Amino acid sequence: MTFTGDTGLAAEIAALVNRVYAAAEEGLWLDGAARTGEAEVADLIDAGQIAVVRPDDRVVGAVRIQQLDDRLGEFGMLVAAPEERGTGVGRKLVSFAEQWGRDRGLSHMQLELLVPRTWKHPVKEFLRGWYTRIGYQVVRTGDLGEDYPSLVPRLACPCDFLVFHKTL
Repeated sequence: MTFTGDTGLAAEIAALVNRVYAAAEEGLWLDGAARTGEAEVADLIDAGQIAVVRPDDRVVGAVRIQQLDDRLGEFGMLVAAPEERGTGVGRKLVSFAEQWGRDRGLSHMQLELLVPRTWKHPVKEFLRGWYTRIGYQVVRTGDLGEDYPSLVPRLACPCDFLVFHKTL
């Protein structure tokens, strides 16, 4: 896996992200709401923030990685193609993001997990457990309305997000 500079992959990456998130966030968004678009992904590629797993010229996993400040990195938009689940693609992408942070002298890595406020989403509960098992801990619960107000009208139910940190 590696960072990609090929904006020609933006449509393929956006399609993968939207396909994975449609299932992983079912019930959280109003019908027709997409997680991302080709233009946003192209901008992230241009910014050097998208890493991909691409055997056989097909994107089977991707993650956005960025530096938030002088000690904190963040990864998000983590996806593995459904047919690749259980093969370690997700774990490899997280390890890649963490190593990227270590290589820059960062002390912590952060991720955010969108969760419904009034019910338990099975995929979100699975992810919460998975992130905890690989060393991430919830450091706070964020209010989507305060931090991402433009997303609130697209939600099908009230949601918050869990902010996880891991010491690198």
